[in-house]
Amino acid sequence: MRLTRIVVAGMAVALALGACAGGGGGGGQGGGVGETQGGASPGGLEKSELLIGVVPVASSASLFIAQQRGFFKEEGLTVKTEIIQAPTAVMPKIVNGSMDAFLTSYVSLMTINDSGAAKLKLFQHTMGGAPGFCAVVVAEGSPIRTVADLKGKTIAVNVLKTLGHTVVNAHLQQAGLKPDDVKFVAVPFADQLGALASGKVDAAWLAEPFLSAAKKDGAVQIVDTIGGPTAGVPIDGWGVTEQWLAKYPKTAAALHRALAKGQQIAGADRKAIDEVVPTYTQIPADVAAAMRVGEFTMEADRASVQKLADLMYGFGFLKARPDVGQIFAPMAG
Repeated sequence: MRLTRIVVAGMAVALALGACAGGGGGGGQGGGVGETQGGASPGGLEKSELLIGVVPVASSASLFIAQQRGFFKEEGLTVKTEIIQAPTAVMPKIVNGSMDAFLTSYVSLMTINDSGAAKLKLFQHTMGGAPGFCAVVVAEGSPIRTVADLKGKTIAVNVLKTLGHTVVNAHLQQAGLKPDDVKFVAVPFADQLGALASGKVDAAWLAEPFLSAAKKDGAVQIVDTIGGPTAGVPIDGWGVTEQWLAKYPKTAAALHRALAKGQQIAGADRKAIDEVVPTYTQIPADVAAAMRVGEFTMEADRASVQKLADLMYGFGFLKARPDVGQIFAPMAG
């Protein structure tokens, strides 16, 4: 299998994302996207200038669509962004209120709440899982062809005890295996491809765009991890703290209206997603257009959220089984 090309392609994407991450804050690609505004806040907003943490993935498209089409400006908001990799990395900013909102996976949100580090609310859903978005692959020529064949093998996931670890465990369980029948190792997506090619790992859980690149070059998918026991699991959404919601209710309502408009467009027009993704990820337009994405819906299916929470709890990733109805902000439905 010609995995060398995948490694090069994967590293190129990783370097692009890294460049975005280095440019977060008020200037550069991450921060220079807000509209200017002066004078008193229309509608008596408690706060009109916002900093939002953005992960450089397709899920963030709804915010940039809202930005591009002037929805924030219509609400009297000036929005700046800071590129983040996960909310856990910027928890001090989130807790002290210097970062107003942020993209978060459902897994990260529930893990942070479970730890007691903060009380977070899902403010607006972004993406639900869809077939083909993430999967376990093996190298061409590997004798591993089914989930059951993974017994005793080493599987790479990007971060332990997060989405990949959870959904792979669910498929192991369905195949009659226990989580400790395999060895999970944390390997960043960009490095997973090389680890698979060199034989350091036997299988890798990959999400887009790495998944399509690997399969195109000969990697063999053995299980789609958005299907069967994990069909429809939610991926991520915009999060805020309970304290922020209580302190800025009018601002929160205005922000939600703008994000919801962007989300509605993302759900109806794939071209709108393809147009904005290169502006904040540095992923080339042709790659963005070919990349598989999940489902952009206005709300998450609560039963699917509960399924994800129950899986996390069952695998020991959460100390307490959450009532998922409590993680949503009132305006989230």
